[in-house]
Amino acid sequence: MSDRLVGRVALVTGASVGVGAALVKRFAQLGLKVVGCARNIDTIKTLGDELQKSKASGSVHAIKCDVTQEEEILSMFKEIKEKYGGVDVCVNNAGLLHAATILDGKTEAWKNMFDVNVLGLSICTREAVKSMRERNVDDGHIIHINSTLGHMVPDYSTAHVYSASKYAVTALTEGLRQELREIKSHIRVTSISPGIIKTEFVYRAFGQDVGQATFDTMPYLQADDIVDAVVYVLQAPPHVQVHDILIHPIEKV
Repeated sequence: MSDRLVGRVALVTGASVGVGAALVKRFAQLGLKVVGCARNIDTIKTLGDELQKSKASGSVHAIKCDVTQEEEILSMFKEIKEKYGGVDVCVNNAGLLHAATILDGKTEAWKNMFDVNVLGLSICTREAVKSMRERNVDDGHIIHINSTLGHMVPDYSTAHVYSASKYAVTALTEGLRQELREIKSHIRVTSISPGIIKTEFVYRAFGQDVGQATFDTMPYLQADDIVDAVVYVLQAPPHVQVHDILIHPIEKV
């Protein structure tokens, strides 16, 4: 990890499982002060304890936060400010998929996806940039964990609304770039869009049987593949902005 990132504060949302937990682990090993948030923080605390025992050069701090609740997000950023000064890197990793079609999906499921994937991401982004600008941090980084479905609509109906929420992330990423450029900020923003990853995400979305059948029949990525991409964009020189990364398993049709 570049020396300029060691000791910096990185927020990872949805940090209890999957890509989020893998990011927390790698960041701490590379010397960052990591704040991991989720609704259930027990696994983040356990991971922090394990990393401390292994003498990781960074640290892990867990904060309970439901990103569908703005007051909890604001409280989290207040706590980060009081304990660490503020956020230097924000990885908007929290996301979910409900198998809800356009024709017969439940409104509650649609709303939940947009609350997490779009509004929660937007609020965290706004507060992270505000934190950076308050401290004159001009080399901060916002990273959205997007999806390949934010760039193409799949031919399976149960992911159409999810795809719409990720298309919104694609638009928000470019909009943020333009707004930062307008104020002459050098805060960077990157969208990383993975294909299917073997994590709990798929099982939670479609159930154990469908999830297992999916991984038995389709090529997939591992969480560390996405972590490698995040580390790559963070390590790029300050004058280099990696706009977008799309990641597929090589066998993907």
